[in-house]
Amino acid sequence: MNGVNAAEMPELPEVETVRRGLEPSMTGTKILRVEQRRSDLRFPFPMDFVSRLEGRTIHAMGRRAKYLLADIDSGDVLIMHLGMSGSFRIEAGADAMAPGEFHHTRSKNAAHDHVVFHLSNGKTIIYNDPRRFGFMDIVPRGALAEHSLFAHIGIEPLGNELNGDYLAQKFAGKKTPLKAALLDQSLIAGLGNIYVCEALNRTRLSPKRAAGTLAKKGGAATDRAHLLAGVIREVLGEAIAVGGSSLRDHRQADGTLGYFQHSFRAYDREGEACRNEGCAGTIRRIVQSGRSTFYCAACQK
Repeated sequence: MNGVNAAEMPELPEVETVRRGLEPSMTGTKILRVEQRRSDLRFPFPMDFVSRLEGRTIHAMGRRAKYLLADIDSGDVLIMHLGMSGSFRIEAGADAMAPGEFHHTRSKNAAHDHVVFHLSNGKTIIYNDPRRFGFMDIVPRGALAEHSLFAHIGIEPLGNELNGDYLAQKFAGKKTPLKAALLDQSLIAGLGNIYVCEALNRTRLSPKRAAGTLAKKGGAATDRAHLLAGVIREVLGEAIAVGGSSLRDHRQADGTLGYFQHSFRAYDREGEACRNEGCAGTIRRIVQSGRSTFYCAACQK
């Protein structure tokens, strides 16, 4: 890897890959025992964390933005966030799988195994987090939407809600750089640095242009707004299909690598030729709001 920020969080495709990896092992099973091996991660665990989970059945595994959600038969939801280095390991006897394996070898040091779920199907789900930037919380399902983590989160980018009209409505009049506006989680949930760079390169839009330029004077969406919305969904869908991008400490549930990084057209390609058809430019790296931005100044306007 080139000089990328050392602390890239897993993005929506990575979290969705982990969710899909955990789902077959966790859905429909009872949590027989929970080992909580420390009092906190990024934040303290709920005081009754273990008692609210033991003996309960997991009805479904979901995701909202970059958060994993386990629906419990008590009406509670277990919220799990991977932070920078958090990951899960699924063990069944001598076999082990890992949801979301990404570029660098993920920690298997038992000293970093902070939470262990023993399930009725004989499997053990282990949460490992060397940096302890991840966290877990339990909230009633009915209070989830109003929870501080979710109350101000925007739409999911995979559905039809994300379209050119939505972008134009939210960005109209904004002088904020387009990349920063796309990373605003109050507008679009789960969209992160890697995939914004990729989508902007594919649509030949500069990350530095004013977000408001995606709306016409009357507020209607420009053709580029419609194109960008479609490409964002396309890029995320492609990344999920191949297991996310194999970055940092994250793994897929089956222990295999995600291969979307082989399709990067901009991210982490500083100094390399732009892959857009007919472009003779070179990918540059700049810093915006403390984050690395990779783009082609020749074709992204």
